[in-house]
Order: sequence, then C-alpha cells, then structure tokens
Amino acid sequence: MKSYVVFCHPTHESFIGSALQRVLAGLERAGHEVRVSDLYAEGFRPELDEHDRAVHLTDHRQRPELRPDIAGYVENLRWCDTLIMVYPTWWAGQPAMLKGWFDRVWVMGVAWDLPEGANRIRPLLRNIHSLVAVTSHGSSKWVNAIEGETGKRTMTRALRFACNVRCRTHWIAFYTIDRASQGARVAFLDRVERRMAKL
Repeated sequence: MKSYVVFCHPTHESFIGSALQRVLAGLERAGHEVRVSDLYAEGFRPELDEHDRAVHLTDHRQRPELRPDIAGYVENLRWCDTLIMVYPTWWAGQPAMLKGWFDRVWVMGVAWDLPEGANRIRPLLRNIHSLVAVTSHGSSKWVNAIEGETGKRTMTRALRFACNVRCRTHWIAFYTIDRASQGARVAFLDRVERRMAKL
C-alpha cells in the first residue's frame, strides 16, 4: 500500500508528534510505502491570497499542479491509495494550517472537476481508497457530538466525496485529552500503531 501522511502540528514534542511516530511505526511494520508532509516544518502557506482568489474566480481551468508551492502535495495525493492526517482538533475542527491545505491543494483539476455543461462536480482522487484521521480533542466525545463533530464531517463527507466511491474512513480520536492520565495516553498511542499496522 502507498500511504501519504500529512502531519499538522507546530512541534514534534507534542502528543500529536508522538502519534505521528506511532503512525509511521505501524505503517512500517505493515510494509507500506510512505511519504510524509509536515506542513509547519515545510512552511506551507495556508491562506488564499489575492492571486489565489483571482485564479478561483477567473480561470478555473488553470493547472494547479504546475504551481510550485503545491506541486509536491498534488503529486503525493495522486500517488497514494491511503491518506492519513495527523493533527490536533482545535475549536471543533482541523487547525487553520490543515484547513488551508484543503483550500489550496484540493482544488479543481486535482480533487474534482466540473466538466463543461455539467451541473455536478466529478471526483478526481479515485486512487484514494482509505482516509484516516488521527486526532485529539480536549473535550469529551459527548461534547463533540453535541457540537456536531465538524472535523469528522469534513473528512467523512467533504473529502471523501473527492475520493474513490468505495473509500473507507477511519476516525481515530482521543477525547478528553486535557484530563487524561499518562496510562490512557500511552494506551491510545498503542492503539494508533496497531490500527496503522492493520490498514
């Protein structure tokens, strides 16, 4: 299997940094080919600027893979059959850096297309058969359910639509991390590694 891991946290010395190491260990144990993007370390620019907006408004047919700042991400998305995102949940959703990665990389011509005369978009990332999120929440699962689990819906509904019609989603979340014991944290990390080894 070809797994593309997108890591989104400003420091590797965090709990999410530890989760990344367990993700990679599990994938290695299972014999996956792996590519990793570390959005903060790579200095990814998440915000749409005036040029990006103009492109979206005036020339939807521009080939985004030719833009040098996103070309590598596009190549990795087209290469993989499994996409794994490792990030903390902040304010009930993905960090702005990761959301900006969706905005700037999952664009027309990469993740979807709108053929001339059509009224429905067509998914283009049909090579992706598995979407995985490894994340943490400060609040409980119950509180997140009340809030609507925005981050989970982004993956299971929006991103999944651009992938293979049979794409499976895996939501691996650690809830109530702010009050969790060290033992609970280690148990979650062990579970992450086991899940990756079984993908």
